[in-house]
Amino acid sequence: MRILSVFIALIFAASLSHLPVAADELAVPVMMEADGDLDTCSLGKVVGLNPKGDNFLAVRAGPGTNFKMLDKIHTNDQVWMFSESKNWVGIVYGSQDINCSPIKTDKPYSGPGKKGWVHKKFITVLAG
Repeated sequence: MRILSVFIALIFAASLSHLPVAADELAVPVMMEADGDLDTCSLGKVVGLNPKGDNFLAVRAGPGTNFKMLDKIHTNDQVWMFSESKNWVGIVYGSQDINCSPIKTDKPYSGPGKKGWVHKKFITVLAG
């Protein structure tokens, strides 16, 4: 009976490993940065993915491939670009209701949408 209980527990744990990670589990927060009268974000879209490859851009919990993948976005998906760290950009996506108004002090983004980090070579600026 104990072996059956352990087996069921292992199957349950394995099934949980396939669930998506919540975007609020970021290791590095996406920051809204104060810069005088400038907006805190820009609108961009995903470009340059290899259609013969995986054909998605990994959204990560922090700025680097060593961070956990949270989600996948695709060519032409629109994103709001916030803080940058080397070759990575903090993004918000999945909501059009994003406030990019200037702020007085830096703070983590806490509005609507999903958050994460993507490699900036796959994002082109549309506005902002």
